[in-house]
Amino acid sequence: MKFLHFFLMVVLLAFQGCATKEVTPDTNHQQLKREVSTPDTLQSDNLDNQLSEVQTEGFEEEFSEEETSNAIDPLSGYNRVMTSFNDKVMIYLIEPVADAYAFIVPQPARIGLSNAIDNIQFPVRFANNLLQLKFENSADELKRFIVNSTIGIGGLMDPATTYMNTPAHNEDFGQTLGHYGMGSGFHIVLPFVGPSNVRDLLGLTADAYISPLVYVKDLEKYRIPNNRDQTAGIYSVDFINKTSLHPGEYESFKKDAIDLYPFFRDTYEQKRNSDIAE
Repeated sequence: MKFLHFFLMVVLLAFQGCATKEVTPDTNHQQLKREVSTPDTLQSDNLDNQLSEVQTEGFEEEFSEEETSNAIDPLSGYNRVMTSFNDKVMIYLIEPVADAYAFIVPQPARIGLSNAIDNIQFPVRFANNLLQLKFENSADELKRFIVNSTIGIGGLMDPATTYMNTPAHNEDFGQTLGHYGMGSGFHIVLPFVGPSNVRDLLGLTADAYISPLVYVKDLEKYRIPNNRDQTAGIYSVDFINKTSLHPGEYESFKKDAIDLYPFFRDTYEQKRNSDIAE
């Protein structure tokens, strides 16, 4: 019996020892696992924080760009609507009328009318070349007007270009303002007229007082039209006439535009900057 008790005590102690050895590695393993997993957790938290910062920065940059865009182009909503309106007027009204007009009126007559209207606009070009101190260009404009008004039969022909190699120098008051450093201001699309900006809108107003084709109250005796309706009629005929001389040009110009309004806006501003720099 004593031997049996001793044997049972030995077995029990051995079992407890084994149990103790088995628990200890598990405990150490779990601790090691926690120690090993802690850097991964921290790394994951850091990555989440970095992603959050990148997203926040991206949102702030996008919001800042949107604010800058609105400051530069505060009338973008109106301008988009008006660009779409002008585009439809051009496609569904002006071009069909211009095609019918071209079918009725021979090309030489249409070229003559375009030359005559350009010749009548001589005071605008002459004055703005003088204001920009481009005296040689002003002299060319004066010579062109005299030659084309006489030999060219009231400007219907352009012998100054054809036989005397004297080119036109198209300058307006918007270019004059830009020449002296005035910025363009925000962009604005005019109904039926198209792209413009604050500077060029001021220029159009100033040129109206010089042009013989624009009716101005109290200056009627110096003008061809007797009222604003006649002014609108003259410019409408001129626009349709010039469109008839360049069939398909509008569609060709805009065919690669992904977004019509910024395409027209940027093209216009670049062209005006180029004209001012000349």
